[in-house]
Amino acid sequence: MAFSDTSKVPVLVIDDEGDIRDGCERILIRHGCQVAKAPDGAAGLEAMRLDPAEIVLLDLKMPGMDGLEVLKLLRQSHPQVLVIVITGYATVETAIEAMKLGAYDFLPKPFQPDQLRLTVGRAMERLRLTQETERLERERRQTLVDLAGEKSRLRTVISALPLGILVTQPGGQVVLHNPAFCQMAGLGADSPPGQDISRYLAEPKVQQLARQVSSGKQGPANELPSVEFTTREGRCLLAQATPVLNGQGESLGAVLVFMDVTPYRMLDQLRQEFVAKVSHELRSPLSTILLQLTLLLGEEGAAPPQGHRHLLVRARERTQGLISFVRDLLDLSRLEDGGGEVQNPVEVGLEKLLLSVKESLSTQAQNRGMKLIVELPSEPLPTVFADLGGLESVFTNLVANAINYSPDGTRVRIRAWREGEAVKVAVADQGFGIEPEKLDKIFDRFYRIKNEKTRYVTGTGLGLPIVKSVVDSLGGQVEVASQLGEGSTFTVTLPATSP
Repeated sequence: MAFSDTSKVPVLVIDDEGDIRDGCERILIRHGCQVAKAPDGAAGLEAMRLDPAEIVLLDLKMPGMDGLEVLKLLRQSHPQVLVIVITGYATVETAIEAMKLGAYDFLPKPFQPDQLRLTVGRAMERLRLTQETERLERERRQTLVDLAGEKSRLRTVISALPLGILVTQPGGQVVLHNPAFCQMAGLGADSPPGQDISRYLAEPKVQQLARQVSSGKQGPANELPSVEFTTREGRCLLAQATPVLNGQGESLGAVLVFMDVTPYRMLDQLRQEFVAKVSHELRSPLSTILLQLTLLLGEEGAAPPQGHRHLLVRARERTQGLISFVRDLLDLSRLEDGGGEVQNPVEVGLEKLLLSVKESLSTQAQNRGMKLIVELPSEPLPTVFADLGGLESVFTNLVANAINYSPDGTRVRIRAWREGEAVKVAVADQGFGIEPEKLDKIFDRFYRIKNEKTRYVTGTGLGLPIVKSVVDSLGGQVEVASQLGEGSTFTVTLPATSP
């Protein structure tokens, strides 16, 4: 039977049972298909040779040539055909074998008409999507031809851009650049393209970035890989690379965009110097004021009238807040100045450090009727290679936050344990908790959670950003789990020092 109606999907039924062939024909004709039939594998292969079908219903158990052999030959001669295997001996093994050989779907006998319509319907939808994809591919190719005619206009636009543009092939050869790039890289305006990227840029990191992205080895699709570097002329440039892909997702090269960020880096350096200078200038007088207020409040017989005592207490609290703010600014400045690297690293024993943090904050907890509990394992914990001051600020900030954001009379639990090649420390409170939508913001600088329960809590919003910066610089990780009204748990994971 030849397929004459091109508006219907051609289907071939290969089965040694005449009732099955006829039943499939009746059902599929009403389903918008044009059906041909073959009683065995050899007849089916001949029918496909003379007038190929797009969907084949193939019985596995037939006299002579069995269905698996027919399936192999069909996949060789007609790789695009969708084969639906039907058999009365449906087992997991036969299904797996058929799928490995390229079968599209599997339909066990006896099957209901609805099962057949559903299975063939899926195959027809697959065919429709394939044809739509091919149509889009043809349109894309035509679009590329049209774009080729706009080449000169595109070059004019690229030449007028203030950003540096560099286009490479998969092998790293430069095929296009603009005058802005030549100026940034210190090249002549007439420098021709066509050579390896190493002839245009001496920075190895940028060369590696260009080669990786050009060859399709870029990172996650939603992240543009970038490199910041300094040229021989002292310019600070930021390079971002975007892969150029064809319709099959294969890399055709990369587009690198260069931005001159020298003014921003100069401003950032000035800001860091300003923060460090102001912090140092403020710390000394504020510490003196705090000491004097503490002595004045604690002297017997020299205490001020009771009506004014609350003013001095408030002044001391405010001064302590200012000193805490200065300390946070100093920590932040130190971290930024270090570029994310660990400064003054030593082997730190966490048992001693956590007990020290507990002791330093015990008075603050006792004043509010709270309990600080430190739970350490019976076996000694491995040491951590870190900056002692930075690591101390991590756990001081976490425990102080747990105290500040918890009601009076509750408990703060500090637990440490070893897990594989890492050490974990969890700080858990019974506090107010954090709303789920705010969990991804708490590590942002100067961000503070404000609601009716926390509006009396003072702070700078720098504690948790400092915690994350220090932990990241150590190659660790900080995680948070929180439940509104039940409390929060911050877990710090740090790599253990090898003995």
